[in-house]
Amino acid sequence: MSRKKITLIGGGQIGGVLAQLIAQRQLGDVVMFDIVEDLPQGKTLDIAEASRIGGFDTKVEGTNDYRDIAGSDLVIITAGLPRKPGMSRDDLLSTNSKIMKSVAEGVKANAPDTIVIIISNPLDAMVTLFKKVTGFPHNRVIGQAGVLDSSRFSSFIAWELGVSVKDINTMVLGGHGDTMVPIVRYANVNGIPVMELLERKYGDAAKAKEVMDAMVTRTKKAGGEVLALLKTGSAYYSPASSAITMAEAIIYDEKRLLPVCAYLQGEFGVDGYYVGVPAVLGATGVEKVVEFALDEEEQSALDNSINAVKTLVADMERLGF
Repeated sequence: MSRKKITLIGGGQIGGVLAQLIAQRQLGDVVMFDIVEDLPQGKTLDIAEASRIGGFDTKVEGTNDYRDIAGSDLVIITAGLPRKPGMSRDDLLSTNSKIMKSVAEGVKANAPDTIVIIISNPLDAMVTLFKKVTGFPHNRVIGQAGVLDSSRFSSFIAWELGVSVKDINTMVLGGHGDTMVPIVRYANVNGIPVMELLERKYGDAAKAKEVMDAMVTRTKKAGGEVLALLKTGSAYYSPASSAITMAEAIIYDEKRLLPVCAYLQGEFGVDGYYVGVPAVLGATGVEKVVEFALDEEEQSALDNSINAVKTLVADMERLGF
């Protein structure tokens, strides 16, 4: 059986980690595209030369020609200007919209049947623009955000409680930015509510809420925290790892329920926008958006986040995209 063909658009830090992870996990053959001459060729050659050590036979190749992405089963897009200290995701809107429009045209012309995972920021706008330019079915255009945000939230909880992160389940909804909505009520450690464990640890409900509120805030600001520490670039290992989780769900038809940026058609009271929600990922991309009951506070927070997404999309449209 032939291997899947996975194309990475963007040869930066995230693209490099993606190529390495795909090769090591043998998810498929890799083509890395970038407009910078020799950059994708150099990165992929470096990874390919470690194939004996890593024990993988998958092909890893670089290109500057969109024609080489033909026949891709999956395309993961990281192309765009990374955030710099003091720069909000919204500041990237104009520049990255130009880049995404060009990428979308390249993918549409050369890999019209592929499924696409987008990581580029500002995410909610970039996913919207890609779908608009390509006209691809909405189930085949997906944004990566919630998997990463939920992993960050789970990590903070694990460190606080002193338990394995493997046993923690969390869900973060909404736009990928400061208005994201970590759902505290459903956060659990193998079914045990996190808030109950925090109250037992501190013996005080008010203190437990204070600690949880701090973790929620840290989750919302997590990308900026990494950015401030790195100074010369933004997070790359965790976003790449999150995209790999989504890629595996699609390639292996796992039917995983994951928080992703998906197109809504009435779910959660939203129609015609990409928003972070729980969705089943399988061989055809987003196979189903899964709704669940939100209380009044959670719904209000989600509505606020959705409004931020709508504003971002409106700003992009005013810029002519």
